[in-house]
Parts: sequence; C-alpha cells; structure tokens
Amino acid sequence: MRFFFMCRDMQDRTQKKAETNTDTIIATGENDMNNMLYISANPKPENLSASKTVARALVNRIMDKYQDIKYEELNLYEQHIPQLKHSYFAGRSKIISDEEMNKLPESEQKEVDQIIRICDQFRNADLYVLAAPMWSLSFPAPVKEYIDCVIQAGKTIEFKDDKPHGLLNNKARIFIYVQSSGAHIPWLVRPALNKGLNYVHDVMRFIGISRFEELLVDGTGTTEEEREDAVCRAMKKIDDIVLSV
Repeated sequence: MRFFFMCRDMQDRTQKKAETNTDTIIATGENDMNNMLYISANPKPENLSASKTVARALVNRIMDKYQDIKYEELNLYEQHIPQLKHSYFAGRSKIISDEEMNKLPESEQKEVDQIIRICDQFRNADLYVLAAPMWSLSFPAPVKEYIDCVIQAGKTIEFKDDKPHGLLNNKARIFIYVQSSGAHIPWLVRPALNKGLNYVHDVMRFIGISRFEELLVDGTGTTEEEREDAVCRAMKKIDDIVLSV
C-alpha cells in the first residue's frame, strides 16, 4: 500500500511538470542528445493513459539529464496527419517538386506541406520517445499514418541500385518505444504477439536508427488498481533506460 501511494505521488508530480514542458526548450549548450521528439498516440487524456503517464515520466527524467535539450511534442490524435495520395508523389516515396505541387488544389498543397513538415521534424531529432497502447496486437492507426509521412526519399531514405537505404545513420540517434498492454505477455510469445513493437523497431532500423529501447507497461488489466500497478512497475525501469541515453 505504501508503494502504491509513493507511485501515485510520482505520477502527480510528473503530471504537474508536464504542464510546463509542452513548449520547445531552446538548447544553449553541447551534449550528446540535442533534440528530443516525444510522440504520443493514445486518444485518452494523460492521467488515464498508462503509456502516456510512463512516457511523460521518462521524458522528464531525460530532460533532467540533458537540461539544454530542445524538446518538441507531437500528439497524433490532436495534430493532423495527412493520408498519402498518389498525386503527392513523383516516384517511390519521393514528394513532388514545388512546381508540380503548385498545380494541386490549395487544400492538397497544404497536405503536402504538412507531410514535409512532419518528416523534417522527425529527421531533425536525435532522441525519440513514442508512447502507444497495444491495439489488436499492433498500435493505433495514426502511428502507421505518421510513419508513412516520415519515410521520404532524399530525407530519411535513398535509393541506390533501385534498393532503399536509410539516411538517419548520419549521427547518433536513439528511439524509445513505450507500449502499454492489458495482459502480461509471456517472454516466449512476445516476438509473435508484439507485432506493433516489432514493426516500429524494424522501420527504425530500416531508416538508419539502430539504437532502440522498449519500455513495456504490461498488465494494465481492467481495473484502476491493475493499471496503477502496471504503471508503477514500468516506472521502476526508467532509470536504467535513461542511463543508456
């Protein structure tokens, strides 16, 4: 019971700190990690979302370690993520030129601009935190739509001899995936059931991000007590992950 209340106090302090961290923090010094992008993909408010609660605590701990880090936050349920259309591309994952874009209706020009902004924001970061629940053995649909916007030829990938290669191995980067799930997933079957986590891991390696960490919030169950217990267990893993960053 004492541990339960200690963990609740940690979440309350994390939530209060989050209110001051939604704007970009300007970097003034040098460190290994200069730009952090926190991406959340859960329609629930943070105080009801296990993945977002744990991810917020993780983000705050990283910001304590790198106090001059630039910070941006992207909520995939609040930010518009365009769906890709054939008319937006000149070739395989290659966005059309400015000249061709100007021929599109104004509404579609805005969509292309948004796709480019999303990709540029992603490639400018070097530390990523993605918080998402496990839905249907995968992740919410906006995560896939977001990744589709990120994969762009000349920005995150290139084609050599008609084969794609990642471009984000040009500097040290690390991607941390925070996933909540209702059940306790046995270690032996995780590779088969964690399809969303496996997909994100493979895509990040594909575009050149080799350092990948996972922070699993398993066993959130169906009651508030189960969710709180799962959050507390995951919180205990944060320090080890921050040490690796």
